[in-house]
Amino acid sequence: MNMKNTPTDVNKTPPSHNAGALKTIPSLPVKRRSKSLEVSGKKDKPHSVKQEPVTSPFERDSYFSTSIQEILDRSTHAMAARFTGGLSPSALASAYADWAVHLASSPGKQIQLVEKAAKKSLRLANYTSQCADKSKASPPCIEPLPQDKRFSDKAWQAWPYNLMHQSFLMNQQWWHNATTGVRGVTKQHENVAEFATRQILDIFSPSNYFLTNPEVLQKTAEEGGQNLVRGFQNFVKDVEYAVSGKKQADVEKYEVGKNLAVTPGKVIYRNRLIELIQYEPVTEKVHPEPILIVPAWIMKYYILDLSPENSLIKYLTEQGFTVFVISWKNPDPKDRDLGMDDYRNLGVMDALDVISKILPNQKIHGVGYCLGGTLLTITAAAMARDEDERLKTVSLFASQADFTEAGELMLFINESQVTFLEDMMWEQGYLDTTQMAGAFQLLRSNDLIWSRMIHNYLMGGTVELNDLMTWNADATRMPYKMHSEYLRQLFLNNDLAEGRLLAEGRPITVSDIRVPIFAVGTEKDHVAPWHSVYKYHLLTDTEITFLLTNGGHNAGIVSEPGHPHRNYRIGISKADDRYQNPEEWYAETPEQEGSWWPEFITWLKNRSEDGTSPPPMGLTEKGQKLIGNAPGSYIYQK
Repeated sequence: MNMKNTPTDVNKTPPSHNAGALKTIPSLPVKRRSKSLEVSGKKDKPHSVKQEPVTSPFERDSYFSTSIQEILDRSTHAMAARFTGGLSPSALASAYADWAVHLASSPGKQIQLVEKAAKKSLRLANYTSQCADKSKASPPCIEPLPQDKRFSDKAWQAWPYNLMHQSFLMNQQWWHNATTGVRGVTKQHENVAEFATRQILDIFSPSNYFLTNPEVLQKTAEEGGQNLVRGFQNFVKDVEYAVSGKKQADVEKYEVGKNLAVTPGKVIYRNRLIELIQYEPVTEKVHPEPILIVPAWIMKYYILDLSPENSLIKYLTEQGFTVFVISWKNPDPKDRDLGMDDYRNLGVMDALDVISKILPNQKIHGVGYCLGGTLLTITAAAMARDEDERLKTVSLFASQADFTEAGELMLFINESQVTFLEDMMWEQGYLDTTQMAGAFQLLRSNDLIWSRMIHNYLMGGTVELNDLMTWNADATRMPYKMHSEYLRQLFLNNDLAEGRLLAEGRPITVSDIRVPIFAVGTEKDHVAPWHSVYKYHLLTDTEITFLLTNGGHNAGIVSEPGHPHRNYRIGISKADDRYQNPEEWYAETPEQEGSWWPEFITWLKNRSEDGTSPPPMGLTEKGQKLIGNAPGSYIYQK
């Protein structure tokens, strides 16, 4: 085994990285684990079939092996990406072309749309005439969708603003009918065309403009225009922040190491990709099975260690568990060739090796959040294939293994879009934190773009940021090779769910996982919809405890006891139980009030042994010094 990245190197400082101009370096070989690696007193069994080395396209994807013509194409696409926010113009054009061609050859659909336009015009004309009679209340001719709060204020019911927003909503509904239900259009193209059309129409919403928004006009009259003065100041500040890259003053009141990520612990191991943090025990006795948390690498780990009052890590230590967490490095251009196998080996497997040295012969509870849960699933499947039995349980928070219904993000996942992203990443070696941010904002444009502009610039308001919003602004980069593999193999091809994903050159399958699984979905998750998380029931042949909590992808997970307006549903499916679809499960599973964290603790304790003395911090008893205090150094990398 290559000892360069093993726990014997805990005292070595990682090499410094120059984040300047990209330098071409040869692809880094994936660390291969020896077939005779001794783990917890057991040896991995040798494989009976000799495997031939596999050379993936990514390992050949370097500047040296790329023709000048392809370099020209990729550089052109990368330049275009700077102006499109990472969205592929070709993907959008192909979606609209598919829709337009099929609509042009569908006279029945065209007649239907003409009829709908005529009926809507008559309804609107009738509504207009009724509004002219101010002695009678005019019922609206169309109601906005439940999640659309733009016209909920009473001021929108007065003339002429009622006519404005009713006309806008009817126009929006007609275009929804026009872009959907056209026979022959692929589902993905239909979704893109409908989504893009809705975004274009939202630009012209009467709520977005000073003269057509009665709430803004009323506010301006009440304050004598001071709201507009404050709004202009907010606009100037936002431009300054965007140009200079400075943090907002409100964000700076939350600081990592001072009031964020402050649970006491030590960095006990470091390699070129991770720092492993072990948290100090706070109880006299701890359960002998430790917990390893694998967070998503797209954001910093402290989503699970925010303020002390809502830190899941702190909560776990208070319940008598020894907790370890992976803190990912923020990759730079020199890390462009790190792939999924590197993240599994240098990340999860190295962390398991260190924990096994601290607690020999002791099984481990694995916990994964978001993409970290997907990586933990891949790791657990590979360990099951190799008969590595160190995992006691696997817990997955808002994580997916089947990506066929991976939420609205699938709008941006097709061959054209993935290729466009690859070309953008290939030139610089990574996906930057600002790239594709526009795509995520578009998914909730009414909440993240237009309502913010109205509140900040027209109403002159300010947003009181909290710890979760501060974390959300602290994103990380992603290496070119890893992100390309992730998009292609998981999102585009769904290789993990269909048994084609390779780990160290050999296929793995989720159905090999036999340890109990605790899966958490959130009701309003637009990144990992709970129906997609529920698919672990289809992919595995083991006991699954599925918990559905209210809230979104992040806020639903950060659900400490005492958090107001929290509820959840929980059910257990044995390995030999018949499958129950998610709608039936939801209807038959009673809702319970409160935080789901105590349920998770009960589940862990029922699968853990009685308490014992806390383990040593790191490998100090074996002569290896601790590296430093939590939260470590990788968390500060920008």
